[in-house]
Amino acid sequence: MKASRIAAVGLIAAAGLWVGSGYFMPHDSQQSSAAPLPSEAAPEKLFRVAVAPVHVVQHSRKLVLSGRTEADRKVMVTARTGGVVTELKVRRGDKVTKGDVVAVLSDEAREAQVAQAGALVTQRRTELEAKRSLIESGTLPRLNLVDLEAKLTAAEATLAAAVAERNRGVVRAPWTGIVTEVPVDVGKAAFSMAGQEIAKLVALDPMLAVVEVSERQLAGVKVGDKAEIRLVTGETVTGKIRFVSKSASATTRTYRVEVEIANADGAIPDGITAEVAISLTPTPATRIPRSALTFSAAGQLGVRTVNDGGIVAFVPVAPVQDEQSFMWVSGISDGALVIVQGQDFVREGQRVSPVQANAAVSAAK
Repeated sequence: MKASRIAAVGLIAAAGLWVGSGYFMPHDSQQSSAAPLPSEAAPEKLFRVAVAPVHVVQHSRKLVLSGRTEADRKVMVTARTGGVVTELKVRRGDKVTKGDVVAVLSDEAREAQVAQAGALVTQRRTELEAKRSLIESGTLPRLNLVDLEAKLTAAEATLAAAVAERNRGVVRAPWTGIVTEVPVDVGKAAFSMAGQEIAKLVALDPMLAVVEVSERQLAGVKVGDKAEIRLVTGETVTGKIRFVSKSASATTRTYRVEVEIANADGAIPDGITAEVAISLTPTPATRIPRSALTFSAAGQLGVRTVNDGGIVAFVPVAPVQDEQSFMWVSGISDGALVIVQGQDFVREGQRVSPVQANAAVSAAK
């Protein structure tokens, strides 16, 4: 019994010594032998960004404004004398040329007045011719010649007035256009037809596209510049700026701009909605993807670029023209490498690993 206890105590002591040897006498392991030396540390891994080269070109900006078409001329043809409307030569929608008869008023003795004035002219001329020889021979005083010539002149003036009054009874078109309204009927009369509206005339050639331009955009709009007009009907035509107002509207603080459009066939109606794109003065600009734009810590709009050493920099930009997927901006130097992917995950002064973007940014189309 005593021998077994001694053996057990011996075994326990031996096990304890074996376990303790792991703490006091460490052994090399596969993991410790594989640890790298400080001089063999792995190089720093740089963040990868996609970049694209950009170029500065002279970009013709377009100012797109909403407006309407407007007839070049509109006039209400009115009667200039009294009478009854005896003939109406036009209807709504008719095309008339300059001098065409629109309406005829009753005579009201105007023809008789012309005949009377004509007869008086004949009388005065006959008297003058009959007495001229007597005056020249000295039989009659020379003063009579002056009196007879004055009477003839007065008679001729009366005849001219009578003819003019007769002509007022025939209402004619002042220029070529389309009749849009006829507010009178045959038989209509008043105590005086003078000033009575007979027909409304609209000139459709040329047609105008009218827009309002803000004071900030006015500097780039010049008379003679071309413009592209897209009508609400889907038709696209070109025109030329013929008028830029020098006086702003008191209510909107905008300036009226008129674009002249050829409309010989009258296909473009008056008063329809039109979108006018005016080409402004070319300016140096760069075309970049909209997604490349970002904001600096100070809140400035711009892009991040990478120099030859792979260092990130922030470049403020100013918008020039907005497109659906791209932006024309100014402020970027020619040939710069703009970060188009990953720009929001890096900061200024950081070294990155730039790689070429899948689709390079084209400077112009």
